[in-house]
Amino acid sequence: MTWWMWLLLGLLMMLLEALTPGGFYLMFFGISAVIVGLLAALHLTGAAWVEWLLFSVIAIITLAFLRKPLIEKMRPAAGPAVDTLIGETAVALTDIGADGIGKAELRGSAWSARNVGPQPLTAGQRCKVENVEGLLLWIRG
Repeated sequence: MTWWMWLLLGLLMMLLEALTPGGFYLMFFGISAVIVGLLAALHLTGAAWVEWLLFSVIAIITLAFLRKPLIEKMRPAAGPAVDTLIGETAVALTDIGADGIGKAELRGSAWSARNVGPQPLTAGQRCKVENVEGLLLWIRG
């Protein structure tokens, strides 16, 4: 292929990568095509089979060494872990009997809460979070 066809192919692959929610595969093939296009423009590739070999080798190398770090860098930052809620103070929003379920407020949000203590909790009472199971707080007065 001529050098400009490699460049066009590379840019098209990178555009497709930007338009699809993918796992960063097409981008590395696009980068490889652009590199081969630049080498072909400088007359450093020779025969067509050399261009295709370079394209394949560069794509595999960039995919193997750059994809994982790129995915880790693009991953959204994790919010605070739910486990950090253990030991915090919640406020019962409803009366909750011993081993009963009701509502409690923690960090400005209403949560479902289970009273794991032997005493019933009254609305407005402060209590301690002992465990978190999904969206259910285990609290004790």
